[in-house]
Amino acid sequence: MIWIAAYLLSGALVGLLAGLLGLGGGMTLVPILSALFSAQSLAPGYIVHLALGTGMASMVFTSFASVREHHRLGSVDWPVARRMVPGILLGSFAASAASGWFSQRTLAIAYGVIAVVGAAQLLRSTRPQAARTLPGTGWLTLWMFGIGIVCGLMSAGGAFLTVPFMIYCGVAVRAAIGTGAAIGWPVAVFGTIGYVISGWPVQGLPAGSLGFVYLPALAALVAASMVFAPIGARLMHRLPVAVLRRMFAVLLTGLALKMMFSYGFD
Repeated sequence: MIWIAAYLLSGALVGLLAGLLGLGGGMTLVPILSALFSAQSLAPGYIVHLALGTGMASMVFTSFASVREHHRLGSVDWPVARRMVPGILLGSFAASAASGWFSQRTLAIAYGVIAVVGAAQLLRSTRPQAARTLPGTGWLTLWMFGIGIVCGLMSAGGAFLTVPFMIYCGVAVRAAIGTGAAIGWPVAVFGTIGYVISGWPVQGLPAGSLGFVYLPALAALVAASMVFAPIGARLMHRLPVAVLRRMFAVLLTGLALKMMFSYGFD
């Protein structure tokens, strides 16, 4: 019962963050789930893989709740989202489907390095530039494909990269956050499929696993995150965005360092 309570608390936290910052929450969940799975001694050689897959699967539900609320509040630029989605989907699926080929140590180090870079990006006080616009379709698809690969390796919806990118290209901050949430949902769907495929042939995973997705944890995470994501989205329209970004960047850096030292340098 204590593990269910821990999953519920984790789901509440990432749901709140998903709504506040347009993040699916998977990247925050990965180090938390890794610690919980390790404490339960679940599949020692694949703890990080399970954390990545389960975190990505939770985003399918968290992102949906978040984007629905952002859409209701009018903070999603759907034409921009449609242009960015194809490339990021391809990259996310490719990386998540290939995750089984990488060792736990490699994934942990990759997660940590990318998370620290993402935190630094969040700390930048970039303001929209009216003279800037999104690049043409070819370049935009290429950029999004690269971001999609990062998403697949980190179990992330990509908002920590797509939001600063959109702001740099002249999209208003709140619209960028809402649009980042909208992009994160299809990324989560395709990324989850990739982690299921990648983990399907692996032996020794715990009972209740679907590939690299641990269903008992997923159920509790979703139950809490679906409640708290809309609350976070409403708070986003009332609280200073800059302060929220700095708080999340600090949290992400701490989690990334813990991840690297726990699983990357053992």
